[in-house]
Amino acid sequence: MDENNSLKVLRDTSGRRNGQTWHVIDSRFIFLAALVSFAGTYGYIRDTLRGDTSPNRVTWGLWAIEGILAFVVEIQQHVGPAALTTLMLGFMPLVIVVVSFKNPRSVWKIGRFDLFCGLISLAGLVFWGFVNEPTVALISFVAADQIAALPTVRKAWIAPASESSRVFFLGFVNCAITLATLKHFTTAGVLFPGCILVTDLIIGLLVVTKLGERLGGSGPTRLLRSAT
Repeated sequence: MDENNSLKVLRDTSGRRNGQTWHVIDSRFIFLAALVSFAGTYGYIRDTLRGDTSPNRVTWGLWAIEGILAFVVEIQQHVGPAALTTLMLGFMPLVIVVVSFKNPRSVWKIGRFDLFCGLISLAGLVFWGFVNEPTVALISFVAADQIAALPTVRKAWIAPASESSRVFFLGFVNCAITLATLKHFTTAGVLFPGCILVTDLIIGLLVVTKLGERLGGSGPTRLLRSAT
């Protein structure tokens, strides 16, 4: 056995000892994930232009910033094709924010809760930019992303008719495919898409089931007036 093969076997056995998992599907499926993301966002953009959907600009604006920043970092670290999915996570929200200005009926007025979440999320991004510990930086970045999602989670609870579920369900599929293409399940590889997967599923289910309206009775109507 030559030296290169010996090193390969060593890495493989080390991976087994550490409980790492080889990818379930071929890494080229990442392009399918990007296509799924594009399809979901296209429908959301169409609904926004029609005035059927009112994006929360705090959530989508921060998602755009975070996705683009993550993409730049991944390019610098030579992540490979998986960076394409990250680019979609930044570019598509940016397009949604832009088109939300095209139709007055697509405006969701920003309230104090939205601004509070936005400021906390931005603080998390600033901390991520300056901290030198990789694991802490990753947790800070993911926390900023999840806090940015809270205004839309709240909106899906109090006003599900103002949202479109398809983009979130397809986002869930996108992240599921991305996770399945990972060669090894590590914190760095799983945490970001895994959290997005859970958040997208929650928002999609809130929109489809209208759980907030069912449990809140007339409450969501009062909250909606105060938020808009």
